[in-house]
Amino acid sequence: MRKVTVIPGDGIGPEVIGSALEVLRAVDAPLEVHRADMGLACYQRTGSYLPQETLDLLEESDAALFGAITSPTTYDPDYRSPLLRLRKAFDLYANVRPVRRPHPTVGLVALDVVIVRENTEGMYTGVERDVPGGVITERLVTRKACERIVDRALSICREEGRKSVTCVHKSNVLRRSDGLFREVFWERVRGSGIEGRELLVDAAAAALVQRPESLECLVTLNLYGDILSDEAAALAGGLGFAPSVNLGESFALFEPTHGSAPDIAGKDRANPVAAILSAAMMLRYLEMDEKAVRIERTVTEAIGRGIRTADAGGRMGTAEFTKRFLELLSSA
Repeated sequence: MRKVTVIPGDGIGPEVIGSALEVLRAVDAPLEVHRADMGLACYQRTGSYLPQETLDLLEESDAALFGAITSPTTYDPDYRSPLLRLRKAFDLYANVRPVRRPHPTVGLVALDVVIVRENTEGMYTGVERDVPGGVITERLVTRKACERIVDRALSICREEGRKSVTCVHKSNVLRRSDGLFREVFWERVRGSGIEGRELLVDAAAAALVQRPESLECLVTLNLYGDILSDEAAALAGGLGFAPSVNLGESFALFEPTHGSAPDIAGKDRANPVAAILSAAMMLRYLEMDEKAVRIERTVTEAIGRGIRTADAGGRMGTAEFTKRFLELLSSA
């Protein structure tokens, strides 16, 4: 029995995580599930975006499944994203986002790429300061962070049988910071048995559209990975099909890539597939591969049979989609 903390969060988070939990129960995953709070609704109830009780529960868990959070709409100098705090607190240095077209009738491009994004540095340090007439944001790139994100990408390539990894950077402009990342990439990929390639970030954005078959694994820095993974997801069918994991050495937090979508929250319109696929990724992390494969195959079959929410060209709401998915899963 593995201990898992579930954080539904804000907006559509509780809806899609609810669907994912039903799927986990349907495959009889041996999990001890505990619920915890985080996000804007949590702050409104408790006065904290990330309560100590949640941190304590995560410390005792093997993994976590998370929905989404809503950021405050007005500037608060004391606000810091609770998700960024978790990444720092548990050293979740790799954000891994597999992007795979779920069915030929969905999306625009036949992508099958995994984007491995450095998750703790870059533009997301959160360190900003005022200067006369503007604001300076500090961007951090360290050799240690570069080494371990490249090593993680190489490890994923070996595990998944991917033959090449592409370093995405902008070292022609950011010569020292992106230059360090590029330098480390070539140091680590040499002799790895994986073919190394490189692209400037703007060229990588174009390649996702024009040459998707040439891309197997992208490894990149924080902001680039955030943007490219959303682009890739849109091309492959939308954020409703995009799972991800924040990965450390001994703990992992799984989440759909989409945000909290407050405009459709509570309206039975959210696509739960990204949350369901994130739950499947969590099962694989917990060494329950057969159950993960069963879920993933059912996603492909469901989409092929027209079991879809509106964002994928269907007419089903979250609840009906989940019901039909579970019926299909039970016969798989």
